[in-house]
Amino acid sequence: MDGAGTPVIDVEDLRVRYRGADADAVAGMAFAVAPGEVFGFLGPSGAGKSTVQRVLTRLLRGYSGRAAVFGRPLDSWGADYFERIGVGFELPVAFGKLTAAENLTAVARLYRRPPPPVRELLEAVDLAGAAERRVDGFSKGMRMRLNLARALVTRPDLLFLDEPTSGQDPVHAAALREVIRDQARQGTTVFLTTHDMTTADRLCDRVAFVVDGRIAAVDSPRAFKLRYGRPGVRVEYRVDGRLDSRQVPLDALTADPGLADLLARGAVETVHTREASLDDVFATVTEARL
Repeated sequence: MDGAGTPVIDVEDLRVRYRGADADAVAGMAFAVAPGEVFGFLGPSGAGKSTVQRVLTRLLRGYSGRAAVFGRPLDSWGADYFERIGVGFELPVAFGKLTAAENLTAVARLYRRPPPPVRELLEAVDLAGAAERRVDGFSKGMRMRLNLARALVTRPDLLFLDEPTSGQDPVHAAALREVIRDQARQGTTVFLTTHDMTTADRLCDRVAFVVDGRIAAVDSPRAFKLRYGRPGVRVEYRVDGRLDSRQVPLDALTADPGLADLLARGAVETVHTREASLDDVFATVTEARL
């Protein structure tokens, strides 16, 4: 077992340069991911997010710097490493001529760890009703949900996900986020790459803003929004049939006579905090916008 204080992922000065490239795809990244944490890599396409995932899943061996997982350098692991991780990338992988249930059963046979019941996995991703359907007839959203179920077959200690809510309607996206969060509650560490601000905000314990192969900043979504937001509220109210709004500083909420009057008259319709969105924070920190 890993020590309680040992990061599940520990990276220092990680660098990757593809053959023929003029610059590093990953340019000296350093970060650590704690046990049971949902850690998000947030940035635009080409920022280096997927390259880091390829290093950490041992699909890419040509790197410099230090990368350790479960307290051991990556290059010291053998095939036993893949018994402990689950991988769900954005391009779903499945056997099209097999059913959803047959796909999960086939993948489970590749590992020594006993898998969760197939029916349980399919129910978690809302595919129980399609268990006996061939996957070549699935929509992209269904394939992505099967992709997540496939990543959970190993009962992973560490789960790598790339855009896990891609192709989902809002209901299914929320359900998948809950599946992932439930994995973290059970002790699984999740390393998530995305450019979806909603997924990062609602799911991640911490996010790293990634631009041009570098990490610009790391913090929790809440801390980012509090740090870069403006303390106060935006009040929408209706007077004489006309909708209007005003900004009220947080330290003036109880002493603002105009707001007190609007509240007493029942004219206030909505009250919103003026915290920054993650997109606003990203733009401020990196001078770019997703």
